[in-house]
Amino acid sequence: MAVRDVQWDKLRRLLAVILPANEFYARRLPKKWRPRSLADFAARCPLLTKHDLVADREGCPPYGTNLSWPLERYTRFCQTSGTTGRPLPWLDTSEDWAAMLGCWRRVYEAAGVVPGRDRVFFAFTFGPFLGFWTAFEAALGMGLMAMPGGGLSSTARLQAMAENRATVLCCTPTYAVRLGEARVAHQIETSIRMVIVAGEPGGSIAATRQRLASLWPGAVIFDHHGLTEAGPVTHEEPGLPGFLRIIEESYFAEIIDVETGREVPNGGQGELVLTTLDRLGCPLLRYRTGDFVIKARAADGGLLLAGGILSRTDDMVVVRGVNIYPSAIEGVLRLFPEVAEYQVREEWLNGMLELRLVVEFHHEADASLAPMLEKSLTDALALRIPVEVFPPGSLPRFEFKARRWVKAPLTD
Repeated sequence: MAVRDVQWDKLRRLLAVILPANEFYARRLPKKWRPRSLADFAARCPLLTKHDLVADREGCPPYGTNLSWPLERYTRFCQTSGTTGRPLPWLDTSEDWAAMLGCWRRVYEAAGVVPGRDRVFFAFTFGPFLGFWTAFEAALGMGLMAMPGGGLSSTARLQAMAENRATVLCCTPTYAVRLGEARVAHQIETSIRMVIVAGEPGGSIAATRQRLASLWPGAVIFDHHGLTEAGPVTHEEPGLPGFLRIIEESYFAEIIDVETGREVPNGGQGELVLTTLDRLGCPLLRYRTGDFVIKARAADGGLLLAGGILSRTDDMVVVRGVNIYPSAIEGVLRLFPEVAEYQVREEWLNGMLELRLVVEFHHEADASLAPMLEKSLTDALALRIPVEVFPPGSLPRFEFKARRWVKAPLTD
């Protein structure tokens, strides 16, 4: 069955379940309206924002009204990471959870992870974030050996990987770099043949991929992205590094112009909008993810995101008329392996937004590279960003999503 036919069948099933049982959507959707096609759905169903979800939770705490079943039917609790605000609780039924595990299985299969051969190490501390649990439980369901790495130092994690011959590492790009640097520093040999990264755009940034490849010699770098509100959404297109494929059997995806709300053409840039087709208990209909992407197509017609997730739509800043995305700055910094950590600081001076880059090098002698780094940023961005060097060990370190952009006044 064609993907569009699968999506249409699942959308009709979804609407039959949630209307009128789901109070949230009973209020949002036109009375007695049923779409005649996917195009009709996209034209008449209102867009959903994070603000809408927050307001619903605040109006009916703690879970809001976006529930299609009685509360007793829900078996899983997770919450968003809180990157763009206060964490939101999210509930799932056993059936919805199983559907998301199926999406993670697609990620593993696309990556070429093989039961009986591969052992997957999860280098993060387990908490209420959905991505940890779905990745781990999907690995178990496939018959993979799944190794939790919570509560361990970076060195202890590397030793555990080495001693137990783990072949696949799952973590954020930032932490994969940190672990790789620790592996080199402590001369720990591992059997890692693949690094699956998610949680940040870095997995599809060429310079970050190159940095990871140098730290994990012989390992394949494989990108994936998802969000707690939706689940596992994409996986890297095999053979096309830097391109993410939407799992279209589970998500009806649109890429819209943020100004007009219209679908962009192939090659166009816009915001990713998702409808969850298999998550009936707490569904999203035309949810504005805030992820800024470029629309592309695979050879078989599948929907791809060229360059992965470029940034959050609310992360872009305009400095002296130049659009600056976090991924662009990271792309320059990862070309300098001497950089251990960095932070971008925003300040308004004389009514204008200014950026300053604070960097920490691995060794004090590396500070001599600061002028070269500043020049590389100017060449790449057509904008001068002053670079200030901080002593080694002075900037925050991250195991989960890195938060490197801060609104802080300059200090003399």
